[in-house]
Amino acid sequence: MELSELQQIRQDKAQALRERGIEPYPGRAHRTASTEDAIARFEDQEHAQALVDGHDTEPITVAGRIVSFRHMGKTVFAHIRDGHGQIQLYLRKDVLGADAYDDLLKLFDLGDFVEATGELFRTKTGEVSLRTSEIRMLAKALNAPPEKWHGLSDIETRYRQRYVDLIANEEVREVFRIRARTITALRHFLDSRDYLEVETPTLQPLYGGAAARPFTTHHHALDQTFYLRIADELYLKRLLVGGYERVYEICKDFRNEGIDRNHSPEFTMLEFYEAYADYETMMETVEAMIVQAAQEVLGTLRITYHDKEIDLTPPWRRVTLRAAIEEYSGIDYVDHPDQASLLAAARAAGADIESGTVWPRIVDELLKQFVRPNLIQPTFLTDYPVALSPLAKRKADDPTHVERFQPLVAGSIELGNAFTELNDPMDQLARFQEQQKDREAGDEEAMPIDIDYVTALMYGMPPTGGVGIGIDRLVMFFTDQPTLRDVILFPAMRRQAIEDGRPALAATSDDTAP
Repeated sequence: MELSELQQIRQDKAQALRERGIEPYPGRAHRTASTEDAIARFEDQEHAQALVDGHDTEPITVAGRIVSFRHMGKTVFAHIRDGHGQIQLYLRKDVLGADAYDDLLKLFDLGDFVEATGELFRTKTGEVSLRTSEIRMLAKALNAPPEKWHGLSDIETRYRQRYVDLIANEEVREVFRIRARTITALRHFLDSRDYLEVETPTLQPLYGGAAARPFTTHHHALDQTFYLRIADELYLKRLLVGGYERVYEICKDFRNEGIDRNHSPEFTMLEFYEAYADYETMMETVEAMIVQAAQEVLGTLRITYHDKEIDLTPPWRRVTLRAAIEEYSGIDYVDHPDQASLLAAARAAGADIESGTVWPRIVDELLKQFVRPNLIQPTFLTDYPVALSPLAKRKADDPTHVERFQPLVAGSIELGNAFTELNDPMDQLARFQEQQKDREAGDEEAMPIDIDYVTALMYGMPPTGGVGIGIDRLVMFFTDQPTLRDVILFPAMRRQAIEDGRPALAATSDDTAP
């Protein structure tokens, strides 16, 4: 790899450190406190009036990345940042020594990781600082930090080089802290309700559990085609056949489909299933779970998303899909039982739908184009046509529809999907066979027939409620982010062009030490 001029300057400084007997990439650090703990300790000592001449005389060692360097005569002021905050280093020539101050500091740059030892005190400007008696290199940065630490705005770079984005943007680091805390909160909720967390196969001999096109691979040892899972639903329900009553999994799913603000080929799902429950039970569970997660992670049930104030306070509105589509488009899809009739009605209402779209997909487009944009406050959309929901149980009073709901919020976010699960093996087989007709009609997302799953149901599965929640979409909502890529650390991207035999390197601004 050919280094740029600025990278070479920094590499020369790393070599100069080695020539002084200093390893620029040591294998050990000796930090005794985070920046946050150091400041808290000083303030406690200050409050207890235990300081000596304004100093905490017990030496402390902090570590972090240099984010500022300011040279003022015989003093250098620097800030280092760690995962907890930042602290100012106060470096004086008469404390460090002339050799270290005049020569060694010149080999330090913005972006370097360093370790500093000294005594804490408060400067005349009131800032808690470390009077540094020793500073040591922990990792020499060959790339300068982006835009003098004022942020990184180029979207392409932010997604491709997330590590640069995280360096530059504190608010981005907070998004992913919220993501981690959200997943923890969901686990807390389900664990407290006696759900068992399980793991099911990522590589599957037959994909299913959703309407999607899979990624395909070949297993050489078995000489067999496998698929990256599009959902873990069918395996989790096999576990209920086996005797577990409440199970959940937080997993990566993969769908070989388009990429947009609400879709990613790799995404994170929470799926959970409860025996002896139905979709009414699961609506109450989902409502309680999201409310508890919001309260635990954000400390509020009022969330602003794209300038819309959303109130998660229960109870959430419930409306059937049929009623919602008729309300917002004027179409009662029951009056249009065939593809041609429904397509004509949808187009007359202003929908943009391709000619070959099958009947259930037209209903789904009516939902997407007319209904979803109008559902701002949290809403449970219920009772879907059988043709749109091949894994859900028919309604007892209307066998053309199934017991299914989706939680929607903010006019654009479908948070998940839930059913009273179909447990009649012969009905399930017939649904698979209907899906096969859609596949033959050109619907690449229709599910294949899974005979093993039908066989499992023939052993008996109790009445069951099941839910899938899109973790990425929930975090998008919690953090007011515009796209899934903003809440996925390393989103899928088109391969970057390579010029002159090497890919573009990260930031090259000349942010060097004084």
